[in-house]
Amino acid sequence: MGFNFREFAENYSHSLVETIQGISLDSLEDFWKSIEEVRSTGGTVHFIGNGGSAGTPSHSAGDWSKELSLRTISHVDNASALTAWANDTDYDNVFVGQLSTFTKPGDLVVAFSGSGNSKNVLNGIKYAKENGCRTFAITGDYRGMGGGKLKELVDQAIVIPSNSMERIEDMQLIINHIVKEAIKSNNGL
Repeated sequence: MGFNFREFAENYSHSLVETIQGISLDSLEDFWKSIEEVRSTGGTVHFIGNGGSAGTPSHSAGDWSKELSLRTISHVDNASALTAWANDTDYDNVFVGQLSTFTKPGDLVVAFSGSGNSKNVLNGIKYAKENGCRTFAITGDYRGMGGGKLKELVDQAIVIPSNSMERIEDMQLIINHIVKEAIKSNNGL
């Protein structure tokens, strides 16, 4: 056959471990603190993301609302709203439209993007900042972009030290689980 699956899997695992070890613990702690603050003030966490980076917002909103009793909204999950905003305005505004309906000043908008350059995510973050929300990004170094334009727009960011979209998306979910478990431990949940 020629293809060595075991070697491939070992290399993938090694690369994932290196990526986990390369995450900035300061940035990860900043994210945890941001979530704890929103939780303590009764605010809402809003998740936005594109493609594979839309899966983690959905997963996170489910976890955090159920396990943390934290108001969370994944703005990637309502297909009718998403497609209506895309159809009636532009795909670049799908998150702006939804955020304009649901956000309040002091809420936290978390953007997931592998490259950090998705226009709809960037526009959503711009809207959030202009309307009194705090912003955080979980992005990567895809194609050496260092978090892209998103990193420069948000209040704080975690830039996953990988140019592999797969490792970036793996880490987005791992970060969700680390923060969720830390909040549970910190609050006796």
